[in-house]
Amino acid sequence: MFHKNLKYYRLKKNMSKKELASLIGVTPMAVTYYESGERRPDMTTVKTLAKALGVKAADFLCNRNENLVFAHGEFRKGSRLAAGQQEYIREAVEEYMSRFYSVVDILGGEILPEAPTAHTIMLTGNPEEDAKKMRECLGISASGPVGNLVRLLENRGILVYALDMENDAFSGMNGIVNERPYIIFNKNMSPERIRSTIAHEMAHFMFIWPEYMEEKKVERMATAISGAFLFAEEDAKRELGIRRTRISKDMTLICREYGISMYLLVKRAALCGIVTGSMEKDFYIKAGKAGWKKKEPVWCEAEVPFLFELLVFRAVSENEITVQKGAELLRQSYDYVAGNCFAAEE
Repeated sequence: MFHKNLKYYRLKKNMSKKELASLIGVTPMAVTYYESGERRPDMTTVKTLAKALGVKAADFLCNRNENLVFAHGEFRKGSRLAAGQQEYIREAVEEYMSRFYSVVDILGGEILPEAPTAHTIMLTGNPEEDAKKMRECLGISASGPVGNLVRLLENRGILVYALDMENDAFSGMNGIVNERPYIIFNKNMSPERIRSTIAHEMAHFMFIWPEYMEEKKVERMATAISGAFLFAEEDAKRELGIRRTRISKDMTLICREYGISMYLLVKRAALCGIVTGSMEKDFYIKAGKAGWKKKEPVWCEAEVPFLFELLVFRAVSENEITVQKGAELLRQSYDYVAGNCFAAEE
């Protein structure tokens, strides 16, 4: 599927059609025709396109799974992401899912757990209660630390994709592929922010949101639910006590236990009446001066999706695909895939 791959690599390069056309000596309309599939360039032009985009000509020829149906989530109004960047994120999801479903089709669709249906939970408007509903939907206890969140979701049939994007304006997005929910997040964020982003996107696709609710209120509610999901009120009061006279360093131990940032912990403590509003405000000022707003210390381990690799390694080990094919699917080296599939020789 040449045209889809061309568009993907152009957007990945953050290049406009006009810029690409200028580099290869054609008109912007010609690039439009190439990306729409209305015209196919000759091999000389293909090689020129590849050089301009810093890829191999063979990268344009990679097959795409044409049986996938996507329903991407919407970007927020007023997003700092340019239209081209938003388009790239959607294209990146489709490119990744095409590779992912290639191995799923080889091994059989039944290898994926049944996923929860999107937009089925009634919203109560109480973040604590809604967070418990979200936990119940995932089959975990109503309180207590949530362990590895990415693995939890993948084991519940929710697909997770970590996008390498050097733009802090993008944190995450959710959507549906072949009636299965997916979450994408920016892998360059801190582990704590990744967990908060995932929980936030979960709230977006799990609940039934009233059509009349303003976007800002939806975002506030989703943020409140995600905070309560990661650090429930009963946990906050048990771990911190009913009242705190100051925000102290020992709280970072709780951040490690629950996989949350100090910003989230303090916000939750304030919402639960454990610390006062003035204490909360004072913390934000001090944290800002310490540079935490841009880069807060990391309290928990990074989480990464593992299901795709697991399936590819299984397919290689069972001789369903070659090591080279596995490397192409994962965008990894031959040695990396072989090393994870076969025992080292004595």
